[in-house]
Amino acid sequence: MTKKLSLTDGIMLVAGSMIGSGIFIVSADIARNVGSGGYLLLTWVLAGFMTIMAALSYGELSGMFPKAGGQYIYLREAYNPLIGFLYGWTLFTVIQTGTIAAVGVAFAKFTGVFIPFFSEKNYLLDFGYIKITGAQLLAISSIVLLTWFNSRGIQQGSLLQRIFTTTKLIALFGLIIIGFAFFKSDVWSLNWNSFFASAKTAMNADGQWSVTSLSGITLISAIGISMVGTLFSSDAWNNVTFVSGEMENPAKNVAKSMVIGTLIVTLIYLLANIVYLGLLPVVGSPDGSNVLDRGLQFALNDRVGTAASYQIFGSVAVFLMAGLIMISTFGCNNGLILSGARVFQEMAKDGLFFKKAAILNSQSVPGKALWFQCLWTCALCLSGTYGDLLDYVVFAVLIFYILTVGGVILLRINKPDMVRPYKTFGYPFVPIIYIVLALTVCIILLIYKPSFTWPGLMIVLAGIPVYYLIHNANKSKTT
Repeated sequence: MTKKLSLTDGIMLVAGSMIGSGIFIVSADIARNVGSGGYLLLTWVLAGFMTIMAALSYGELSGMFPKAGGQYIYLREAYNPLIGFLYGWTLFTVIQTGTIAAVGVAFAKFTGVFIPFFSEKNYLLDFGYIKITGAQLLAISSIVLLTWFNSRGIQQGSLLQRIFTTTKLIALFGLIIIGFAFFKSDVWSLNWNSFFASAKTAMNADGQWSVTSLSGITLISAIGISMVGTLFSSDAWNNVTFVSGEMENPAKNVAKSMVIGTLIVTLIYLLANIVYLGLLPVVGSPDGSNVLDRGLQFALNDRVGTAASYQIFGSVAVFLMAGLIMISTFGCNNGLILSGARVFQEMAKDGLFFKKAAILNSQSVPGKALWFQCLWTCALCLSGTYGDLLDYVVFAVLIFYILTVGGVILLRINKPDMVRPYKTFGYPFVPIIYIVLALTVCIILLIYKPSFTWPGLMIVLAGIPVYYLIHNANKSKTT
């Protein structure tokens, strides 16, 4: 197959897939969890640090296995076909498709700012369990359109990715620069004076809000819980590994794409949150009459980006931010749709997915895999369950990241003579530090957020009987 994706395409795919709507929203929940600017920034620093360390580790694996399928291939080769399948199973049922569905609905919701017909509150049909809104209709339409566009060839998909990622990077850096110019000295001083005064703000059973000081274990736990938002906002950086087989010099360019892309996005996230702290107080009131009174904690609908922009542009900020998030989410979904299908193509080659998903169309892309992905994603959009499913699998995603980074160490031991065009910087410390930090977050989630963790594990474990059913069916056909 002719390699058609350059290093620039890879970087654009990483950055574009990472930046969706999270950076504009999740800081509100983090502010309620930790209650101070210092710990707010720390959660973003830790997430960025972990993401970069994981990218450095994945770089070695991408050089060893420079072909389509990425993380699925790494897990299969480092462990066994079952572990690889469980990742692919979870990717198809929830991770990739659920993310595409959620990002698609986010795109539609912000389109509703301009065209109310596409609002999530505009119910078009009501079948009781299933309700169809204007937002769901537009989300599905956008997913179908992007799937069709990417089925026309990798060059078309990568061109669209370049356009949308470049646009949103320029817009984000522009907003950050303007944000620094409009810093409110009194707001910054207020946040700086209580920079590490941590407290959790939560709603009680009676509907009243309470504030609890944090220290020691409770503070560490609050940071760990908050990192669900920052890690999810930093996710999808590994999607470039899925298209390794279609990149120029994949043994080196995939690793470079991940490291450079994650560095760019981490920088943007940190600068954006510093701007938030210069425009809005962290602590606010749910009954506040304006953006300053509500603060980061109670920004309307958690739309921190819009609240901060209001301090610069006034009421027009609602439309500016809606437009930016539309560009951001549309470009994000293009990258997710383009890359995800390549994993299902490789699974089909191994006899672990629909056979037709392995077939390349006339444009040399896995057209059937793209449409299988599209159909399940649209079903999730209609069900409205994608948000819950994504909450459930954050824990599972971390487990697969831990296993994959651990695979670097395992393969060094079991296959020391295998060619490694790129070796993990800081080995073995970088992989070990990542594993320790990620395991710490997982343990915190197990203890304090069991409703998030166990359902995710159940989704993963449900793939075990499916694997053996497929495996036994394949064996019977060959005997």
